Amino acid sequence: MRIGIRAFLAILSLGVSLSCDPARAAEDESIALKAGETVDLGNLFWVANCKSLLNGPISVEVMDGPPGVTASVKQQKVIPRKFNCANEVPGGRLLVTAPPQVTERTRGTLIVRMKYPTKDGERQWSRTINVTLVP
Repeated sequence: MRIGIRAFLAILSLGVSLSCDPARAAEDESIALKAGETVDLGNLFWVANCKSLLNGPISVEVMDGPPGVTASVKQQKVIPRKFNCANEVPGGRLLVTAPPQVTERTRGTLIVRMKYPTKDGERQWSRTINVTLVP
């Protein structure tokens, strides 16, 4: 009976660790857009001890993706709740926009790279999103 309980706990802990893996969560990030639509994909910021390390605006570039899909950053103050911060810091929101005309259903992988100008130099972070364009 002890071996059965240990095996169960080992399998349970493996399942929890796989479901909490940020890399796996990023693989499953998917959006669907119609022509001209824009979707907000969340906050962008760079903090240490709830203090912003940014010394300029965040920029984003599309590295690869379906034709006509663009990414931009709406500069604004954000609350970095991920780090349990209560006060707003400089940052922005990541926006992805479909092309103005979509003639056929298209699926692709969008790879965007955000550039954060910090006090310690430029930092970069990339994100991969599955995109479906629907006419």
